[in-house]
Amino acid sequence: MEHEGQPLPPPRGPLSAAVEDCLRAAGPPPGAEEAAAADPYGDDLQLALYLCYELHYRGFAGVDPEREWDPELLRARAALERRFLAALRADTPVHDGVEDALADLLVEPVDGTGVTHYLRDKGELWMLREYAAHRSLYHLKEADPHAWVLPRLWGRAKAAMAAVEFDEFGGGRADRVHARLFADLMTDLGLDTTYGRYLDAASAEALATVNLMSLFGLHRALRGALVGHFAAVEVTSSPGSRRLAEAMRRTGAGPAAEHFYDEHVEADAVHEQVVRHDVIGGLLEEEPQLAPDVAFGIDATGLVEDRFARRLLEDWTAGRSSLRSAVTSAPSHTS
Repeated sequence: MEHEGQPLPPPRGPLSAAVEDCLRAAGPPPGAEEAAAADPYGDDLQLALYLCYELHYRGFAGVDPEREWDPELLRARAALERRFLAALRADTPVHDGVEDALADLLVEPVDGTGVTHYLRDKGELWMLREYAAHRSLYHLKEADPHAWVLPRLWGRAKAAMAAVEFDEFGGGRADRVHARLFADLMTDLGLDTTYGRYLDAASAEALATVNLMSLFGLHRALRGALVGHFAAVEVTSSPGSRRLAEAMRRTGAGPAAEHFYDEHVEADAVHEQVVRHDVIGGLLEEEPQLAPDVAFGIDATGLVEDRFARRLLEDWTAGRSSLRSAVTSAPSHTS
């Protein structure tokens, strides 16, 4: 059966409302002036951009697939992207070189204070469920945004990137596709595994982490930034996944929840080496002028992830939900 697509979520302001009107053929998309005046990290712009990007993945119920290439909507998306990208370039402290950027990622602080440290040491099961709901916007399409870069690479970089993606997509086995493993994690946590189910609940900061990779992946001119983003994800994934696996075990989240992160501890430790030496190394051998873009991709990833982390920790330490709407179902394996 053909995938019907997720329902459109409620808009979060005039930009996302106009995009949804356009998707329903009920009105024009937002104008460039509206986009230029919007908060680049705010709910309205981030949802509007997410809606535009999702047309290139699975789309939405009741939205004509032809909207993916609607010229007016693409012009509106470009204006939203300009606002977001300009803010990223202005706000991201970029390292002088790729090696410096990677070196900082490889340093594990003795007394870490990030989200995965917090979840490992203090996190409660409801926090893990919220974290999974936010992250489901990416993990239920894990590795898909990065696949856009494959036609833009060649030689050693292309071969290495394809090898890592092959692992992410299960090495030819449907039951080992990482998106499938994350759905199993969600089942353990009592969450709805429907694709896009938590789009309305997710914060603007969570949307920005997904929009960043779509932005980089869908533009050939940003291929270096996409490779930098991918490197940042893979380098930081293994230690972070180890802490999350410990959090899942400590809270009794369930075997599939533990397995997802255990799998990433092992796989991403290997992927990190491949990405650093062969994907980045191969790309810069062929196109050394892209080094500043690779560094920007690494550091912009840090910027949006830090914003997301601050939002989560501020909410959780205050004892409040980080989601815009509650996730009320209880994990099935607990009483």
